[in-house]
Amino acid sequence: MKIGIIGAGRVGSACALAAVVRGSARTIVIVDRTRNRAKAVATDLRYGAPLCPKTTVVDGDYDDLADSDLVMITAGINEKAGGATDRSDPQGRLRLLHTNAGIYREIVPHIVRAAPRAVLLAVTDPPESLADITRISAGHDRVLSTGTFLDSLRFRVHLAEHFELDANQVEAQVIGEHGVSQVFLWSSARIAGVPIGALVERRGETLDGLRKQIEDSVRYANITIIEGNDASQFGIGIVAARIAELVLRDERAVVPVGSYNVGFGVTLSLPSVVGRAGVIQSFEPEMSGEERQALEASAANLKKSECRA
Repeated sequence: MKIGIIGAGRVGSACALAAVVRGSARTIVIVDRTRNRAKAVATDLRYGAPLCPKTTVVDGDYDDLADSDLVMITAGINEKAGGATDRSDPQGRLRLLHTNAGIYREIVPHIVRAAPRAVLLAVTDPPESLADITRISAGHDRVLSTGTFLDSLRFRVHLAEHFELDANQVEAQVIGEHGVSQVFLWSSARIAGVPIGALVERRGETLDGLRKQIEDSVRYANITIIEGNDASQFGIGIVAARIAELVLRDERAVVPVGSYNVGFGVTLSLPSVVGRAGVIQSFEPEMSGEERQALEASAANLKKSECRA
């Protein structure tokens, strides 16, 4: 089992670290436009690898991606470098699309020539739109994005902190765009089968107050992290490694990741079955009327931005 990682910057390095520690693959190939940086990251990881599940970590060029089962693309400018750290900016991460689309259009053909059977995972922001660029450039549909998987985890973590319990006991999802138009499915959020609204009411609180607090914390989590550490990297690294495992092991677990949706005419995030071929099937969960309208608006926002890329 082999994965490739394109880009040895902060996010690419975090993806590689998570994959090594978790034992996501037997072989990890790191490719970067600056070969010395890829070599340095691979070497650094190799020194700690003996304490982790058996993994071979190497640097390489595109040709070394041959026989990869999945290739993560993390190359491109991040939010700080691209000026996408203004909470009042309605574009959010989509501000990075024009620049990163050009980078992806250059990279993807090299990946496909070297690893024609690999599933391609867009990690760079904005991931949904870049997955569409990847799909078109690659000429196949084995393309997905990290999507709102991390947003859903953030949603669960903040709910767990509010109710003082383990995040693994929270059922809650974010769908649509990994960005400002993301949709929080409050109507189906549960703890032990009990709707969040009912739990809030028992505590004498208002759902509207909790919604505002948590949605702002999740929607702008990346900016909060960047303000303290220059880049949001570790959470997405773990998420990318987990997606790689779902593909390589053909797990067919259901997680909220991005793939092309014919009905919406764009890549967006929905609960999806992920396995050896990438996204096998997506589901549209039950939604309130408000949530349905928000999802349609999120899709329209993505389509509008892609037309300008």
